[in-house]
Amino acid sequence: MLTVLVPASLAVVATLLGAIVSGRFQERAAERQIRVTHGQTIRRDRLEAVTALACAASDHRTAMWRRGDATLTSAGTERIETLRGESHMTRSAITRPLIALRVLIEDQAVRTAADRMIELTYAMRNAYATTEDLTTAREAAKDAHDTFVNTAAHYLRPASTHPTSEQESPR
Repeated sequence: MLTVLVPASLAVVATLLGAIVSGRFQERAAERQIRVTHGQTIRRDRLEAVTALACAASDHRTAMWRRGDATLTSAGTERIETLRGESHMTRSAITRPLIALRVLIEDQAVRTAADRMIELTYAMRNAYATTEDLTTAREAAKDAHDTFVNTAAHYLRPASTHPTSEQESPR
């Protein structure tokens, strides 16, 4: 009877151990998938924040150009007031994506580039003295925009091309 009981007991123990090991592998695979999904979601949200901020800054730059040009060419008061209202709306539209960027991206290079882009775009308001001043201010704002986009693109490169804080170290 002992010859039957020992192998049967070993088979039961081996089955239980196999189930435990298999369950642990499945648990780790599920955890890994959750981390990957979370990382993809954060990356998508960061990309959306960068894109929205770049678009909002570009819209505001255009509005400021049109407003400045209308002022310099002595357009009618009604036209200037309409463009002033538009520039106020486009400036306001910068706030939401800028906050999202600040919440989602801690990288100082991206934040500095974003601040510089916004600062130079807002500075166009003080460049209404001559068309040359306005053009120079617009070009500086466009260059800052391009720098922001390039800095953010470098930061958002897929994890396979550079390490990020979301990547897990090998175990």
